[in-house]
This record gives sequence, structure tokens and C-alpha cells, in this order.
Amino acid sequence: MVELRQLRYFATVAEELHFGRAAERLHIVQPAVSQQVRRLERELGVELLERTTRSVSLTEAGQRFLPHARAVLAAADRAVDSVREFRPSGALVRLGTSEGLGDRLEALLRAFAQLAPSASLELVHAPTTQRLQRVRDGSLDATIVRGSWPASGLDFTPLWTDEVWVALPDSHPLAASDVVSFASLAPLPLRLSSPERNRPLADLVLSCCREAGFEPVLGKEFTTAQDTLGTLGFGRPHWTVFYRAHAKLLPVPGVVFRPLRDPSPRMPAYLATPADRRLTPELVALIEAARAVEAG
Repeated sequence: MVELRQLRYFATVAEELHFGRAAERLHIVQPAVSQQVRRLERELGVELLERTTRSVSLTEAGQRFLPHARAVLAAADRAVDSVREFRPSGALVRLGTSEGLGDRLEALLRAFAQLAPSASLELVHAPTTQRLQRVRDGSLDATIVRGSWPASGLDFTPLWTDEVWVALPDSHPLAASDVVSFASLAPLPLRLSSPERNRPLADLVLSCCREAGFEPVLGKEFTTAQDTLGTLGFGRPHWTVFYRAHAKLLPVPGVVFRPLRDPSPRMPAYLATPADRRLTPELVALIEAARAVEAG
């Protein structure tokens, strides 16, 4: 069955003749645009776009289909506009969040309040898999997630990229360095969240260790920030990782946070929203607020 979002994605690509620019206009990642246009073509049984490594153009079938797609989209927009006056003022956005957003969350809320002063945010904290399911079933409007997660029924809009820092005992010789190389951590046990709990972060850290030439010795699993940092500062020497935005809010006795190099890990953050619904003005404002925080 043809979906409205597929028509909208196709029409936007047809106007831009570029998948990357179309994705920017739609506030979603480029692979999602390509995937949905391919699904539309499979549903119709024809190719709508001619793709090369250098250009995108409409096929004859695409040229014939485009005005009809625009007509359907215009009719859908008119239907929404017809009831817009009945929409309650001060719309509520139910946003899923996670531990570790740190000062980014405060900056995001401040920027959102400026862009959408009549709207309000209800913040809901839960494990990532639960938040994603709640977005799918409609009990959350959106959630912030880090890294890649199963995309079934969801669109992921890029928000920002976080630096990942190492946390070390302040008594360890590496704490004297302004920046810590990954290879220098090889002798120390690593305390890390399990892949079941946070696969994107586990995969990122383990891949960085391997890029630096070693397989880490895994210590006790990361539980909560408070418990993990408590043992880190006063227990046997080991290391763990925190997002920079979180680390800046965690002055903990006995612990230091340092940037990493060779490699320098980065984790992308996304806004997950239902794939079958158009972004509301409030969610668009939230995305713009997040990008303004990143640019600032």
C-alpha cells in the first residue's frame, strides 16, 4: 500500500534531484529517504527516478506520477489545515530521554522554549528499547537516542554528535595527561554497559580498542553512574567511558575525565519519531533547537 510519507519523500527528491538535500528538507537521514522511495517504486512496479553516482533525474514514469503525488499531498495538507483551528493551544510533546544527556538537555530545553514558547515538554526516562517501543505505539511523541537501533516503524533525524571521554582514577599516571590515547588503556580493566543494555556504545568502545590494537579486559558491568564512579575513584584501577556532556556535570572525588585520541570516539544522537506520521511543528522546533545547540 502506498503511504503518504513515500509520496512526500518522492516529491521532495523530485524537486531537489538530490537525496542528501531532500533528507535535509525532510529532517531525516538520507538512507530513510532512499529506502522509502525504493519501496514506493516496488509498490508501483516502475522506476520513478534514474540514479547515477553523479545525478538523480525523473524517469518518464516519474514525470507522469509526480503531479498526481503532489495532488494527493496537497489534499492531505488541506485536510489537516481544515481542523487546525480546533487544535488546542499549548501543545504537549512527550519526549523520551536517557541518562547522560548532561548539559545538552538543559540547553535543548532552553532553545526549544524560545522556538516554541506555547508548547511544553513532558520528559519520560526509560531504557532505550522501551522508549522506542513507546514511540511506535504512540504513548511517546519522540525520543532521543544515541547510535543505531532497529528502525522498524521509526524515522531517525540526526540531532548532534557527542564526544566520548574516558573516566579514570585521579591517582593513576594517565590522569596527568590532558588527552589519553586508547592504546595506553590496554593494561587496565574496562567497565562497560552490556551490549543488551547499550549496544551502540559497547560496539563503539570495543571497536576503538581493536583499532588501537588491543582486546580489552572486561571488568564488572557498568551499572549506574553513581555506583560505577564510586568504585572507580576508590577501588582497584580500571576505566570506563562517559559522554562529554554528562562528564562536565559530574565532578566526582577521586575521578578525572579526559578526551580520547587514536581514535577519538564520537556517538551520533537522533530523534526517533513514528515513520507513519508527519512531524508536528513542535517536533520540527525540537529538531531545530537541538541543531542550534550543536552549532553553538
